[in-house]
This record gives sequence, structure tokens and C-alpha cells, in this order.
Amino acid sequence: MLIAALLPTLSLSAADGSNSQDESRLREWQLKVRVGYNIGGTAPLGIPSTIRSFESYHLTPSFMAGGDVMIPFKKRWGVLAGLYIENKGMDCEVTTKGYRMKLKMEDDELDGLYTGHVRQKVRQWMFTVPVQLTFQLNRSLMFRAGPYLSLLFNKYFGGIAFDGYLRKDDPTGPKVVMGTEENQWATYDFPDEMRTLQFGLAVGADWQFYRRFGLSVNLCWGLTGVMKGDFKTVEQTLYPIYGQIGFSYRIR
Repeated sequence: MLIAALLPTLSLSAADGSNSQDESRLREWQLKVRVGYNIGGTAPLGIPSTIRSFESYHLTPSFMAGGDVMIPFKKRWGVLAGLYIENKGMDCEVTTKGYRMKLKMEDDELDGLYTGHVRQKVRQWMFTVPVQLTFQLNRSLMFRAGPYLSLLFNKYFGGIAFDGYLRKDDPTGPKVVMGTEENQWATYDFPDEMRTLQFGLAVGADWQFYRRFGLSVNLCWGLTGVMKGDFKTVEQTLYPIYGQIGFSYRIR
């Protein structure tokens, strides 16, 4: 009889202890290392009418590696800061009509309205520092959002124009034809016109699925264009917009 009377009290105490332990774990600071893969591109907000169609898009070796620390400050809320090294690239082909471009064909520089095929490559190697607000839903799932700053140390923006023509200066200007053979292509190359610093916003989630191992998803949206503000050769401002999937390992 005495044991039966004590059982509810013991069960309640055990539950309270378990809840208290879970709450304390939610308030622990975390140190993680991460690897990931970036998928996305450098594009204008809204596709202009001068880009008529997308012919192809190819994945590139766009990896991320680094670490971050999350420090809780109030119950389930915390602040995360990290340092990553990453690559964001893009290979695509589009068809244009009357698209403002500056091209080089042999020794001639051509500036005007281009109609035809464009094959573009973008490469950006950078160090990225995120600062994010976090919300720990439970022991396994954490949401985060906040700004990031990227410092580029290697960059490339260029490509070829082929199977088309350019009207120099304006729609009625002299017509220069680009063929389908390599020696008939025109090229463009503007790495020096790319920004060294990029600023944007990122949102994501971490799921710790097994002991210290986790999965993560992110969306990074650049608020500054990849080209410098005074660059007018390309009509629209081009923004780096990338999703990311990755793995994490919690050291602490």
C-alpha cells in the first residue's frame, strides 16, 4: 500500500527532473563544424524580356566548409557566429534578344545590343562570416536567420557569345555576326569589375539526427550585386542567390 501511494510522487519527480534536464541542455552553448554544397546562381530579380530562354544549367563544384558557435542568451534563443570558406559558381546558357553587352572579338571591343546565344561562367571563392539569431525548438531542431558578410579572394565572371549578332551602340547600328565555330565567337571577361565584399541575408535550420551528427539547409540571398555599382555593361543588377545542403558535427 505504501509503495502504491508513493508511485505517483516518484513518477512526477522523475518527469520534473527530465524536463529540467532537457531545459538545461537547450541552454548549452554549441560548437559545430560543417561541410555543405551550394546550389544556385547569379541572376537579376525578375527575368528581363531581353533574356528569351534558358537553354541549360550545370552544377559546379560549389562546396563550403567551416565552423560556428552558438551562445544562448534567453531560454530557447541564442546568437550564432561562424567562419566558412566556400565557393559559389554557375554555368548556364541563355538566348537573348537586344541585350546590352560589351564583347571582345579578336582585337576589337564591341559595345551594343546582342541577339543570340550566351554561355556564362561565374566563380566566387570567399570567406563568409554569418551572424544569426537562433531558436532551439527542441534538443534536435534549431532554426536560424540573420545577415552574412563575404570577402572574395578569387573571382571570375565571363563567357562567350555565339550563333548571333551584335548591333553596335544602338538597335540600328552596324551589325557584327558571331558564328558557331570557336574562332567565330565573341568573349567577355569582367573579374576586375566584381565586388570584393558581399552582404546578404540567410535563413536555415539544423536537425541533429544522430548523437552529434546533423543535417542542415540554408537559403542565402545576396543584397548587394556581384558587380560594382558603377558597372553598367550588363543591364540588370545580378544577385547571388544560393541554397545549401550540408552536414554538421557538434563538438560541444
